[in-house]
Amino acid sequence: MELWGRMLWALLSGPGRGGSTLGWAFSSWQPQPPLAGLSSATELVSHWTRVFEKRGIPEARESSEYIVAHVLGAKTFQSLRPALWTQPLTSQQLQCIRELSSRRLQRMPVQYILGEWDFQGLSLRMVPPVFIPRPETEELVEWVLEEVAQRSYAVGSPGSPLILEVGCGSGAISLSLLSQLPQSRVIAVDKGEAAISLTHENAQRLQLQDRIWIIHLDMTSERSWTHLPWGPVDLVVSNPPYIFHQDMEQLAPEIRSYEDPAALDGGEEGMDIITHILALAPRLLKDSGIFLEVDPRHPELVSSWLQSRPELYLNLVAVRKDFCGRSRFLHIQRSRP
Repeated sequence: MELWGRMLWALLSGPGRGGSTLGWAFSSWQPQPPLAGLSSATELVSHWTRVFEKRGIPEARESSEYIVAHVLGAKTFQSLRPALWTQPLTSQQLQCIRELSSRRLQRMPVQYILGEWDFQGLSLRMVPPVFIPRPETEELVEWVLEEVAQRSYAVGSPGSPLILEVGCGSGAISLSLLSQLPQSRVIAVDKGEAAISLTHENAQRLQLQDRIWIIHLDMTSERSWTHLPWGPVDLVVSNPPYIFHQDMEQLAPEIRSYEDPAALDGGEEGMDIITHILALAPRLLKDSGIFLEVDPRHPELVSSWLQSRPELYLNLVAVRKDFCGRSRFLHIQRSRP
């Protein structure tokens, strides 16, 4: 993803999944048609940038560029042919831009407005309320790829890693791993029916459906896990709900009003799903480990939790920072009893 795309999410999401407070209530104001004489892509970007700025919309210019480029059939404004920057748009295109911009004025995330978003070079379908993958999570995928490359089941070897993703959402992590590890297989689980449906759709779009097993499963239900017919997996990866419950009200309107709160709220200390994953790990995992995206406050909390449960034989072996310098990713490895 381009740098300014990352900046867009850094602003919309704040620290981690949403530590910024954007105190704008939704507006019932409806946008008026562009001023007379506005007809080119460049003029429309400037016009809607001004409108967005007036209404306090984050990343006003980037939002307008994404919308105009999308209507003209491109992913980014910069990727449009220069001739299209000044060419007059059709009345249908102008109407579409007005409609999409109206949604942005209601604080709908750009990803939902466009209906798609790139992640690790893959174009994924996006629909509310399924959690939108953040740029930080691309770094989690990269860390898992590094781990796979260092082991005997690396690409090109006779072995093939079996990976379990807990909370697949749109399928971003699972499908990225499958696309870059052609011998791998993935079990993707999520308790949200919308997420399961969207992961299925994205797997089909990318023609990766033959190597992924997508399961509707509430991982907090003990009974669900005991009846699943798989053996130990090589890796567990998850971007679980990890926001501290008291921080939920501080999320940006784009997040708070459109994304599934169950994909965000991690309980009192953001640890509810994390501890479920760790408690189940000895039954699910071989020895490569668990890779988690977490809140910067979690490395210390997770380390203390593991130390208090020596019977799990799990150790926090590495912590990595995200591109903003925050402790964001954990590698937890199983040790031999």
